[in-house]
Amino acid sequence: MAVDLELAPKQKRPPGEPCCEPVVYPDVAREHAVRMADVAKALGDPIRLQLVDVLRKHAGKVCVCELVPLFDIGQPTLSHHLKKLREAGIVDSERRGLWAYYYVVPDALEELSACPDGVYVEVSTADGDQVRIAKRDGVLEILAGEGDDSLRISV
Repeated sequence: MAVDLELAPKQKRPPGEPCCEPVVYPDVAREHAVRMADVAKALGDPIRLQLVDVLRKHAGKVCVCELVPLFDIGQPTLSHHLKKLREAGIVDSERRGLWAYYYVVPDALEELSACPDGVYVEVSTADGDQVRIAKRDGVLEILAGEGDDSLRISV
């Protein structure tokens, strides 16, 4: 049984013309995706995630001298972590004399919680720690660590 196929020469498509239509489009706008990635990177260290948790639970601004005893690191290292969080726009500070008082920027975590359901971001730190940001059923969860050492923040 012979089938006659008409052969046509191969043609190049014009520059800029897509070969096919995309099947799906992203739900997250590019700017929001970049912002979420920046926040995920800033929260990619368990100490930073714990700092955000402590600052978020505190009623007002917290002096850095109150934060140092909570962690097994020196004040310069703690200040480095706070600087990374400040650069990501998650926390801010106010100077009073020699001390800096830190607080969570009110809209920072709300902005992150505006991401659509089903978003999942996982960041590995240089130490091999994992930080996961997931949004399910309208609840944003930021998780760090494994098992008994895990920390969960729900927004």
